[in-house]
Amino acid sequence: MFAKLWARTKSYFRQLFPHEPEPGRFESGSKWSLRGFLAAAPFVLPRREFLVYIPKGRSLWRRAPLIVLCHGCKQTPEEFAQGTRITELADTHGFVVLLPRQKDNANPWRCWNWFDTRTMKGAGEAAIVAAQIRFARRRYRCNRKRVLVAGMSAGGAFAAVMGLRYPGLVTAVAVHSGLACGAAKSPFSAIAVMQNGPEQDVTAIANGARAAAPKRALPIPLLAIHGVSDPVVSPRNAAALVRQYLHLNGHASTRTADATAPELPAADGETRTTLPSGRVEVIREWRNDGRLVVRLVEVTGLGHAWSGGDPVLAYNDAEAPDATALVGAFFADALS
Repeated sequence: MFAKLWARTKSYFRQLFPHEPEPGRFESGSKWSLRGFLAAAPFVLPRREFLVYIPKGRSLWRRAPLIVLCHGCKQTPEEFAQGTRITELADTHGFVVLLPRQKDNANPWRCWNWFDTRTMKGAGEAAIVAAQIRFARRRYRCNRKRVLVAGMSAGGAFAAVMGLRYPGLVTAVAVHSGLACGAAKSPFSAIAVMQNGPEQDVTAIANGARAAAPKRALPIPLLAIHGVSDPVVSPRNAAALVRQYLHLNGHASTRTADATAPELPAADGETRTTLPSGRVEVIREWRNDGRLVVRLVEVTGLGHAWSGGDPVLAYNDAEAPDATALVGAFFADALS
């Protein structure tokens, strides 16, 4: 009865005082962390700029989910936002979007330094972006329990680091064409790892992170999207990333499966779809007591590019599936 009365009251006031919702907008800023110095570039100041997209019609009465979107090499936050069309998703679902910006003197190709020894342990650039997340949560009234870090390529590898090293601050991770946390021992081996797969035991890294994480902070669900034809980051890295997050989340398969085996443990569910382009999308899922902890999406014919992105920009492929829509659906499934 009360709900009906409230709905009628709101409808009445909307008619009495009609107004158009405010359009979405970008704001900029920067944050630093004392722990943010890089091992590979110790003289670079530990501060990074960022953009924040505030969605259309944003109301501070309700805490918004937060998506942290980390660009790939040779990209800017503006280009990544355009390529992924993330603002459309944000306007539809009311997401606030934080887009950290890498700077040239930290990496000449503007890659996030996922291979830096300090960053992969949670300091370095991971600490800087963690400070940005805390700022965005306060400034834009974001929901602490709904913070997803996503990224492409080096940004995806960086997102994987954030999930392992900041459970509780980060509540879900989406990695497109990326790598596992700690896959490379140093910057010098990063290229070889991208081609051949991890040179370190990434499941052991996950086990250590799980032991250190507050139990209430787990699981950290993972969405991994990878092109089977990716010539830059081998699909071996997607398999290693899935294993890592299965161990982080304590999936039942990790107690029986061989962590070094080339095959992934049997999934709890699998679907295979032939797309209009002729590509095949294979989705496998792993769950803990019915709760989604890992979703792997593999796409035949997809190279090193954001699937369903704006083809005007490099590192975007216009063909389905729409990776941004997959991120939105995963966010809803994993953190509902």
